[in-house]
Amino acid sequence: MNMALRVAVQMDPMESIGIDGDSSFALMLEAQARGHALWHYHVKHLSMQAGRVIAHGHPVTVRREKGNHFTFGAPVELDLAKDVDVVLMRQDPPFDMAYITATHLLEHIHPKTLVVNDPASVRNAPEKLFVLNFPELMPETLVSSDTREINKFRMKHGDIIVKPLFGNGGAGVFHLQPNDPNLNSLIEMFTERSREPLMVQQYLPAVRQGDKRIILVDGVAMGGINRVPAAGEARSNMHVGGRPEPTKLTDREKEICAVIGPELKKRGLIFVGIDVIGGYLTEINVTSPTGLQELARFDGIHLERAIWDVIEEKRRG
Repeated sequence: MNMALRVAVQMDPMESIGIDGDSSFALMLEAQARGHALWHYHVKHLSMQAGRVIAHGHPVTVRREKGNHFTFGAPVELDLAKDVDVVLMRQDPPFDMAYITATHLLEHIHPKTLVVNDPASVRNAPEKLFVLNFPELMPETLVSSDTREINKFRMKHGDIIVKPLFGNGGAGVFHLQPNDPNLNSLIEMFTERSREPLMVQQYLPAVRQGDKRIILVDGVAMGGINRVPAAGEARSNMHVGGRPEPTKLTDREKEICAVIGPELKKRGLIFVGIDVIGGYLTEINVTSPTGLQELARFDGIHLERAIWDVIEEKRRG
């Protein structure tokens, strides 16, 4: 039998979510169906004082009705170490200092209050850096802000992708072909805005056939969707017009998941989405992965159920 849990969801404003695609909404619907109590709070309302980690939020009920998908109760102050059993850390990136600070605060309550995903592991596994632990699975990749190194990489590969190290949703991703004269200008633009290095990768033409999002639950691959870029677009993110379509995992993709899965499980990364293009691992998304609802529509696989099975089992333990 399911145990009744008190669940606080740290996420973006409820008014802003798209109920047909938002994975946090799917997780909330499943939690509610299991009899768990839900609260919602925005990360900006997370505080710590005198050893207490508190959040100002609302009890919330959710329903799949457009324009009427949630109801808030009266505002409350939650002591996250005492008043709740589980915190879902689901606010969208960017992975900036505010995001990192939130992981530090939540680390004070975890694992007594189970935080999903483990906040220390989220902090230590940014999507575009954690993936560097598996170079044998990746396309050739450079992380640098040194113009000399970036130009050397471009000379070697010709066709490259340049993207910010801590961006999200495809923002700031550029495909530069060998005859494109804009590389140095792009580097200047990025370095004027930020001191962070860039990620530069060998362009994979297979992206035209799609960028596969594979979802792993507690280290086990459980399904995936293919995201096909729009015509004239190098990015396959659904935020920028990528088209989701059903897919099956290839032997190579299963091999990739078998290699990284044990490390994800060891780090307490329960809900993870990886990106694979042409048999190459490009990112490991641990902050606020998506894809649950698309997978359910295509294959009838409701991985929010598997995620809650794991969470409930960990709470029992």
